[in-house]
Amino acid sequence: MTQRSGGQPRGRLAAALVALVVAAGCAVGVGESGPRDSGEPAPGQPRSAATPDPRTTRADGTTSIEEFKGDIAAAVRIAEGYWAAQFKASGQSFRPIRRIVPYQREGEVSCAGQPLPRNNAVYCSRGDFIAYDVRWSVAAFRQVGDAFVFYLLGHEYAHGIQARLNIRSEFTIQQELQADCMAGAYLGDSVRSKNLTLDEGDLDEFREGLLAVGDDPDQPWFAEGSHGTAEQRSDSFFRGYENSLDACGLG
Repeated sequence: MTQRSGGQPRGRLAAALVALVVAAGCAVGVGESGPRDSGEPAPGQPRSAATPDPRTTRADGTTSIEEFKGDIAAAVRIAEGYWAAQFKASGQSFRPIRRIVPYQREGEVSCAGQPLPRNNAVYCSRGDFIAYDVRWSVAAFRQVGDAFVFYLLGHEYAHGIQARLNIRSEFTIQQELQADCMAGAYLGDSVRSKNLTLDEGDLDEFREGLLAVGDDPDQPWFAEGSHGTAEQRSDSFFRGYENSLDACGLG
């Protein structure tokens, strides 16, 4: 995935991308009451994907901290620009998410007084910030590539937009599937506007990765922390990717 303003192409998305994002991006649900304390992956989320092996590195040489920082900054910038344009088009003022906070140790960052665990990335509505475990994120970046960063920020930023629009769903699965759709819209629209460029084969691998993940078949859809089946998550993401925000039920 290549940003329009510069940088070197990194090659294809790895199918592991979505597994990594799903395993960590919302393994802790953050709402007005703070995060649900969970040191283990949520049901149905692969344990191995939650902690990528930092020794495993993409063949295209995506390794440097400078590249990682640059991609984080680009992902935030593009997300802010995208959502600012959407709000302006609907006649609303836009307020960017207040902070993007890296952390290294469990408990270093708290949401509503509750410590965030390692191997995670969350949006905290109480403090209006996105926090991510930088060690885990860099390891995933090195294993998967820069597309991981853009999806991760896109999904968590979607939760921030839900908070700004006062979208409150009865069940976790509704919030998560909508955030998948919004992340798809953000990425699809950014590709169509040429702010981002996909390399050949990226969408096929992205689709394969989405179909490979999802909640455990035995997990009730109404359980706290449910994200949806592999088919539901894939359908939600690609509805957004192909049809933009009209597909995401924001109205």
